Amino acid sequence: MKDLVVFSHLRWDFVFQRPQHIMSRLANAYRVTFIEEEVYTEEPDGYTDYPAAPGIRVFRPHLQMDNDQDITARKGAIVHRIMKALAIRDFIAWYYTPMAYPFTRHLAPALVIYDCMDELSAFLFSPPDLLENEAALLQVADLVFTGGYSLYEAKKDKHPAVYCMPSSIDKDHFGKARQTGTEPEDQAGIPMPRIGFFGVIDERFDTGLLREAAERKPDWHFVLIGPVVKIDPGGLPRMSNIHYLGSKSYEELPSYIRSWQIAMLPFAINEATRFISPTKTPEYLAAGKPVLSTPVRDVVRTYGKNGLATIVATAKEFITEGEKLLQQNDREWLLKADQFLAAMSWDDLVMQMETQLRAVLTLKKEKV
Repeated sequence: MKDLVVFSHLRWDFVFQRPQHIMSRLANAYRVTFIEEEVYTEEPDGYTDYPAAPGIRVFRPHLQMDNDQDITARKGAIVHRIMKALAIRDFIAWYYTPMAYPFTRHLAPALVIYDCMDELSAFLFSPPDLLENEAALLQVADLVFTGGYSLYEAKKDKHPAVYCMPSSIDKDHFGKARQTGTEPEDQAGIPMPRIGFFGVIDERFDTGLLREAAERKPDWHFVLIGPVVKIDPGGLPRMSNIHYLGSKSYEELPSYIRSWQIAMLPFAINEATRFISPTKTPEYLAAGKPVLSTPVRDVVRTYGKNGLATIVATAKEFITEGEKLLQQNDREWLLKADQFLAAMSWDDLVMQMETQLRAVLTLKKEKV
């Protein structure tokens, strides 16, 4: 088995997260064909592609606008063209989005894997037929992985082979934030103390909490790194002590985190965050930064209850606990965080996934 065909709702060149971490490692054993969601252009149906990393090629289908032919059939035809061009025959299909299933259901993979990293149906602008497509995908999937415990609890009764595979961490990469280094130019002029966040800024972000905390603590400076998507940037709080630095590459993140005094997870508590398990939590810890988080369920029970993250529900609590953390220089806490992280790595996670994958493949071959 040499080919792995991935269907993703996320762009490879967007934020570097779970799909990129996992596929970069699986590419050591498989040729990875990463097929993104389509875009619409004036050109005839087709695709663009590029090599993203060793062993990984990314394909971006494009559909011609003002073409009233069946979209599902057109997308299926593009996938067929891609697989024919690469001579892909015996392969594993790996889904990050159930929305890809309708135009790939005609395929005959040796194995179907659904890596459920988010409850996409709860996100803003989610397709109305997403749950229907997920139910169909679950019917044919051989394995289901979930990106966190809450998602596992939500999916475990919907399929006989669901495994909790929480997103992990590259400790060495984020550990660079504990070392001395050059200050990025766009952050160098921001006064201390700095409370930082990196990630996607969307409907899950608690803009009200940020606004109130910034108003109450004008001497604190809030640094936000990441793209703004699905929400109006004009609705974000704009104050002299809130600094939006835009997207940064994965490689750049440690150089920004290095001079933060606190790392924050200011997520709104709503339907869109009910099942999230933010990868940023262990990444912040690996960088050696204390974490302030709103009560996201997976953060509370994995990190809050272990004393590795401080949980706050309001701006008032955010400020009270933040003031304590700014005075903290707790080497015991850092040692405890490092001990917790010692058992976590993307390499180990992918090894666990491969163990399950190979076991199911062996069973299927024995039944033939």
